[in-house]
Amino acid sequence: MITTLLIIHALLAVALLGAITHQAVSVWLPARKPAGSFVGRFRSVAAPSYANAIIVLYVCTAVVGGVLIYPEFRVSVRPVLEQLGLWAPLGVFDLKEHFTVIGLASLPAYWNFWRPPLADQHARTRAMLTAMLAFIVWWNFLVGHVLNNIRGFGS
Repeated sequence: MITTLLIIHALLAVALLGAITHQAVSVWLPARKPAGSFVGRFRSVAAPSYANAIIVLYVCTAVVGGVLIYPEFRVSVRPVLEQLGLWAPLGVFDLKEHFTVIGLASLPAYWNFWRPPLADQHARTRAMLTAMLAFIVWWNFLVGHVLNNIRGFGS
């Protein structure tokens, strides 16, 4: 069961990573001319169209990770890492938990500033909220993979 949940969590995380990265790039590096290249098309996506998907994916990923998988981590993995004295990986995982909650708490503001009609005076706020969420999602994705590699999947 935990293997299935980890796979679902990973798939949700990859979808979230793609959506938030698309939105962040389109906000911070918008395409200036018609998109012809791969990078140009990547930059020219409609950023507002990603907002609701990002919110749903973020919440689903956090629930699967925090509610369904975390208890198993707390009981099976964390004690082993503590016995091995791997305090740095445990510390960055604690940061992952804190960043996740900060991201969850910022979702209502994120939704408010991304819902139509988009006011031009809030463009910088949208960009900053998107950058913050992108950082959190990338941090969580990388830390999750590194920690999983330390303990080993299924061991």
